[in-house]
Amino acid sequence: MQTMKASEFKAKCLHLMDEVNLTGQEITITKNGKPVAILKPYRTPARTIFGLHKGRVKSNDDLIEPLDVQWDAEKC
Repeated sequence: MQTMKASEFKAKCLHLMDEVNLTGQEITITKNGKPVAILKPYRTPARTIFGLHKGRVKSNDDLIEPLDVQWDAEKC
């Protein structure tokens, strides 16, 4: 985690906000050598785990087409 004086943060605030958003790395802001705030990226929490990776996982196989494989199953 990066540490920075409040005066330096004040001068570079907008640039640092963009940097934190891109990298995800937090910055601790100090005043008189003591930590007073932490700048960290805002992340919206997922509402549910279902659909969390929608659009990220892709399959090149045809998942609907039947297989030409004989199954050995016991009849009830």
